[in-house]
Amino acid sequence: MSPRPHIPARAHSVLPPWLAHALRAQRGPVPWSAVTRGALAAGPLLLVAVLVDRTSLGVVAAVAAMLAGINDRPGSRRVSVKRLGAPALAGAAGLLAGVYVADRVGAVALTAVLTGLGLLAGTMSAVGPVASGAGTQLLVGAAIGAGMPVPESGWTRALAFLAGAGWLLALRLALPTPGAMTGDFRFDGERDAVARVYDAVAELLDAAGAEDAIARRAALTAALDHAQDALAGPRLRRYASSSAERRLHAQYAAALPLAEAATALAWAGEPLSERSSAGPRRLAVAVRENTPTGPLPAPSRSGPALRALDDALLRAADAFDQGGGGDLHTRRRSARDLLRAAFGAGGREYGLRVALSFGASAAVAQALYHSQWYGRHTHWYWLPATAVFLVKPDLGPLVSRVLCRAAGTVLGALLFAGFAAVLPRPEGLVALVALCGALIPVSTRHFAAQTAVATVLVLSLVMVGGEPQASAARIAETLLACAIVLIVGHLPMPGERGGQVRARLAAAADAAHAYLVHVLDGSDGSDGFKSSDGSGGSDDRVTRWTLRREAYRTLAEARAASALAAHELPALARHTEGTDDVAAVLERLVDTTTACAVHLDDAGRLTDRHRERLAELLDELAEGRKRVGLTAPAPRPARTG
Repeated sequence: MSPRPHIPARAHSVLPPWLAHALRAQRGPVPWSAVTRGALAAGPLLLVAVLVDRTSLGVVAAVAAMLAGINDRPGSRRVSVKRLGAPALAGAAGLLAGVYVADRVGAVALTAVLTGLGLLAGTMSAVGPVASGAGTQLLVGAAIGAGMPVPESGWTRALAFLAGAGWLLALRLALPTPGAMTGDFRFDGERDAVARVYDAVAELLDAAGAEDAIARRAALTAALDHAQDALAGPRLRRYASSSAERRLHAQYAAALPLAEAATALAWAGEPLSERSSAGPRRLAVAVRENTPTGPLPAPSRSGPALRALDDALLRAADAFDQGGGGDLHTRRRSARDLLRAAFGAGGREYGLRVALSFGASAAVAQALYHSQWYGRHTHWYWLPATAVFLVKPDLGPLVSRVLCRAAGTVLGALLFAGFAAVLPRPEGLVALVALCGALIPVSTRHFAAQTAVATVLVLSLVMVGGEPQASAARIAETLLACAIVLIVGHLPMPGERGGQVRARLAAAADAAHAYLVHVLDGSDGSDGFKSSDGSGGSDDRVTRWTLRREAYRTLAEARAASALAAHELPALARHTEGTDDVAAVLERLVDTTTACAVHLDDAGRLTDRHRERLAELLDELAEGRKRVGLTAPAPRPARTG
């Protein structure tokens, strides 16, 4: 899980949202394992290249290692293969394309090609976080390939890029996480992710009846998403191949009925005894330490949700003892789903903005280069590469990104100017690259800090490669990129503004409706949930938990996109007004659906409170969807009245 954002409450209440977000930083423990990998990546690669007199290739490899370090986030080793590997492949392809196009066409044609790549990368970024990272590195690689003069061929540079990112990935796969040597260290990321789920269940049970119950339920969703991703990463075999991994799958699957019961108890709004959360906490310890659960304290069985919690604890204890594997309850996205996300309203809008920002910045950079406005400065890639990061909504609202990028670049350039004046060359600069590589994982807590560290690192690399000190030029180019992206970000586009937010909100609404239909129309009291041997209804529960996971995951994505849009400047934020209210209604609807599922398992029919609450929420959702311009909702399930 990512560190929790933090900003002082007083500042948050006084400052406008767009400025408050720019000052917001994340907090959490220092990721020492990532710091170690960062120190062993770019600096040593550059040192080896200098020693063998292939400095230019070392610069390319170090840039790739830096970009991979930005994507090196907490998680399992299996997920890191996709998170680091896919963007690296895209970056190498972009670099290769940039080299060969720049060698064969003029400035106008090159700008057109780069604009087309921007459109492609922007649309594919709407698919998901990994695709977004791949789109970023595709464009950064294309800018470097076209604008950084290196004597080696394009294929050689692309291989050096892959080698740099591959070295960091190899470190991620080979080095254990400090303090996580329990059992098989290959699965320390998975083990920690599953343990956090049980911790989140316990915290939600403690918060039942309190004001922070909604926040605790959202934290449980985040923990489940993280664990699901950690366990569902790419694999050579279809199923888990080791007993340790199968055990983790079983432990994750056993957490789902616990999460369902805890959500129903929080929905009821009645405080619980400390005994209710003791069992999940013991399960979390058993996962972390890879030990047996021992006796679990049983909660009271005075209500349907408490009985469901007790039954889930018993099943979890049995699953922990057997460790025979379990379904991850993921819904595979077809090629049609991916294309719909990429070329839907959100993908088209974002693709156009990326294309315009990247293409315009490349055109301005080449105009400055060919006119020699600031002398014989041959490395013109900085301006379009800066625009790529500025146009990425993953890194915050537009104005926040611009402010942080400008401040970070100025700070980084000034720091580098001071270092360059006193450090010996090249050994001092190589050491500076290694230091910056170690600081990258920590600096990702704030975009300005990340920009400052990356600026020092890249300027060091460029100077080692033979370019004179160019801090002032980098500051000027960054400010130009900021102006370009701000202008493009406020230009009118075909279709309705806020397309990405509405697309995610529509996906969340569809997932919530599918979950509600399954619970109310599929669970009619004759589904076999209450069979004496506990085997009845297993297929139905697998489907239900899969739909529930999809509903909560898409809801979390919609809420994040809506919150991000609310922190834009008023001229942009007004286009998504009301979407956060619709997301809040959807959240209450999914929670109520979960409470209904638990009650149906126990009693076979809904109470008047459940039916009335569902009817109220469906009416409120219909009004909210109409207000924000979403398509009309599907017909109501048959059992809401």
